[in-house]
Amino acid sequence: MKLESLQLDPVAKSLSIQAQIDFEQFHLFAEPLAAAMDARVIERHDGADRHQWLLIFEGTHMQLNYEFYADICWLSVESEAEFEVLEYLASLLRRLL
Repeated sequence: MKLESLQLDPVAKSLSIQAQIDFEQFHLFAEPLAAAMDARVIERHDGADRHQWLLIFEGTHMQLNYEFYADICWLSVESEAEFEVLEYLASLLRRLL
């Protein structure tokens, strides 16, 4: 898996991920991404134009989202205190750039 870019946004409590993602085969991107972060997939919601998966990493729940029309993928957390988890995961994922 090759990532094109990563962008942290502390206001949105998110980590944007740019990569070549096939919407119809999202699992082929999302499962290796979760494995690269040592995160576990808890739930999968696949819709007509959006995928939303719930992941857990060391006790922190995160949403992995991908929107087809905007071609946007991101991880998000609920609280500001959890944002440091996204910062750590971004440092792990940088090796995939």
